[in-house]
Amino acid sequence: MPAKNGKQFLDRINHAKPSVWFRGEHIDGRLSDHSAFRGLMSTQAELYDMQSHPDFQERMTYASPTTGDPVGLSFMQPKTREDLEKRRRMMMLWGEKHHGLLGRSPDYMNTGLMAFYTASEILGEKEPRFADNMRKYYEFCRENDISLSHAFVQPHASRFDELLEDGSIETCAARVIEENEEGIIVEGAFLLATQGVTTDEILVYPPASSYLPEEDSPRTFAFAVPNNLPGIRWICRESLVGGDSAFDYPLSSRFDEMDTLVLFDHVLVPWDRVFILGSDHLSMRLFSESGFHVHCGHQVLCRYIAKMEFTLGVILYMAETLDRATYPATIEKVSEVIVQLETLKSLLIASEAGAAIDRFGSMLPDRRPLWTANVIFPKVYPRMMEIIQLLGGSGIIMLPSELDFSGEPKADLNKYLRGSDVDSMSKTALFRLAWDLSTSGFGGRQTLYERFFFGDSSVVVNRLYQSYTDKKTYIGKVKTFLGQKDE
Repeated sequence: MPAKNGKQFLDRINHAKPSVWFRGEHIDGRLSDHSAFRGLMSTQAELYDMQSHPDFQERMTYASPTTGDPVGLSFMQPKTREDLEKRRRMMMLWGEKHHGLLGRSPDYMNTGLMAFYTASEILGEKEPRFADNMRKYYEFCRENDISLSHAFVQPHASRFDELLEDGSIETCAARVIEENEEGIIVEGAFLLATQGVTTDEILVYPPASSYLPEEDSPRTFAFAVPNNLPGIRWICRESLVGGDSAFDYPLSSRFDEMDTLVLFDHVLVPWDRVFILGSDHLSMRLFSESGFHVHCGHQVLCRYIAKMEFTLGVILYMAETLDRATYPATIEKVSEVIVQLETLKSLLIASEAGAAIDRFGSMLPDRRPLWTANVIFPKVYPRMMEIIQLLGGSGIIMLPSELDFSGEPKADLNKYLRGSDVDSMSKTALFRLAWDLSTSGFGGRQTLYERFFFGDSSVVVNRLYQSYTDKKTYIGKVKTFLGQKDE
């Protein structure tokens, strides 16, 4: 089938009926009717509707190499700089639709899967069928517009093994406990599995050990399965949706991506869905050599920019509403955000300008600008939230609800809560948006999520430092200036 629309997305998720637990109860009805999911799913449906909309279809899709039908452009392997530009324009369209608030919009995992597919020959070095599995799975996802979540992280408890009285060791680390003719049996748990229950499938790929690599480790594997496979259960965190009112909860009512603990209880993963089994070395190579973080970094930077543009708009509108747009202190804060936004835009273009063909035939963006952006944004984002709070002050705390404007308090609110050339209801709508972005539970989750999106700061900084191949060149410039020679 060609690229799906919003109704097809909703129908698929509702029909799948994965085993989902929320606040101690099993969800039996349609997920799109549940308060914790309906706003997000409606937003996701709007994204998919763009793929068949006359104003967007040409920019959102490309002709399938297999059928010629239009398929999602984020699945496309870029082979030229023009392809990278097409992908960027498409990802910006979705990014502007969700304002960068969906870390797991469909183009993220579509891009990641594309990266693994292009490097699938690596998987064939140990087991040829695993390479074929990856190629076929990518084509299946592309042709059927499969939406994907992923689980890479295991709970902290998985790091601890317990020595039992009989001398055996008990562990809760995810592992393969059996292999048979049908596939592998997996036991264990993963987090955060963001949007795991509102996507079709989940890609499971725990990081391999880099300390004592093994070639037959039961804890090293990669596979993808439907989210309703027997034995898979999903335990949701508390919902951050404050309510259905788009006035009271303008962001959480539409963009709260549910995070989950996904449990595998003797789950049979068919052999045709297995990509890696046992080899730590192969697992690490696929991540590094496929350019996963580079390709995904290109998509993520598009999202960062959309989010910064939206945030800058909130800050500018707040300054106007408070009649502080010309204050030197306000100008300084706004300019701080502008500088960072323009820096990220420049890094995105630089990554495409410096792109080169890799050994798999992909036009790989220059990783240095992308990984520089990955270092910058997690530090800039909390600062932007702080600027919103500093600018808004008590106005972000004293927030009447939509119901107050239809009740007896309306006259008083109109008198005392108006802004500069803005009526009280419009000003309150803006400040509820500022609160939901910077201060609510939803806003706090967004800030924490951005801090650790590609790993903690030490991981992100080390990724940039270790890949920065110009270090010796710059040292050489200094040695030449000093009249010293390389030994």
